[in-house]
Amino acid sequence: MQAASPIRRAGSTECAAWLNMPDGQRLFLRDWPRSQARGAVLIVHGLGEHSGRYQRLAQWFNQRGYAVRSYDQRGHGQSPGQRGALRHGDDLLEDLATVYMDFANVVSMPPLLLGHSMGGLVAARAVLDGRVTPPAMVLSSPALRTWEPLALQRLAGVLARVAPRLPLRSSLKMEQVSHDAHVVATYRDDPLRSGWITPRLADFIFRAGVSSITDAARLKMPSLLLVAGSDTLVDPAGSRDFSAAAAPTRLLTTRFFSTLYHELFNETEPGRSQVLMQLGDWLGRHMADPRR
Repeated sequence: MQAASPIRRAGSTECAAWLNMPDGQRLFLRDWPRSQARGAVLIVHGLGEHSGRYQRLAQWFNQRGYAVRSYDQRGHGQSPGQRGALRHGDDLLEDLATVYMDFANVVSMPPLLLGHSMGGLVAARAVLDGRVTPPAMVLSSPALRTWEPLALQRLAGVLARVAPRLPLRSSLKMEQVSHDAHVVATYRDDPLRSGWITPRLADFIFRAGVSSITDAARLKMPSLLLVAGSDTLVDPAGSRDFSAAAAPTRLLTTRFFSTLYHELFNETEPGRSQVLMQLGDWLGRHMADPRR
């Protein structure tokens, strides 16, 4: 791993670094270290965004004794390469496994895994495949089902075979990521935000969502599913079906927030505090201090 100089932000230290994947792809990392950490968290971001948008959530974890890492998935943020493109269908899963193992070695403990939107889908699929085995997992508005029509999903499958890297505009509705106008404006003006997707990535999202719901009964660690009931970016019905399928395991806690939009951790108050209260309560019940 090639490290960069620490960046001081709002009373915490954010460290930037690069990590090489086995296929030569470089990924940009952000670490928010914590001395004498009681635990660690790896955050996986969503489609079109980047790790820098999780600074406030990372600080929330820091204040509770957790070291935090996030990274720019390939084709996103400061990680190089075509925007929204994959070389192989499982690239994002392989990347997560590599970053996870590196972070576990750095902090000398297995990190909690937290994924949002597409990142939630990547986290769930990697866990269900056994690529990573975190002590616990949090899924925030995971992209388990799309609002896109079935015909478009089938077209993505065809194009993934004949034109897998064709650049296409994503249909994400920026104004509905949050009820907070400042969050929306900052997201819209973010120079690291990308509005592009390719057929191979779209096909991965569509297929992995279906398979994750089908395989939800294979869940093997305590997990928290946070669902935005007024989500227009991903269909919350996918989370409901995942929750129902995982029910026999007795390992999944599901919390629905009927009026909140997609980015639960970036919502207006009191919604954001309600989400964080549920997360904090769940952490207290399921994440024992590994130093004890």
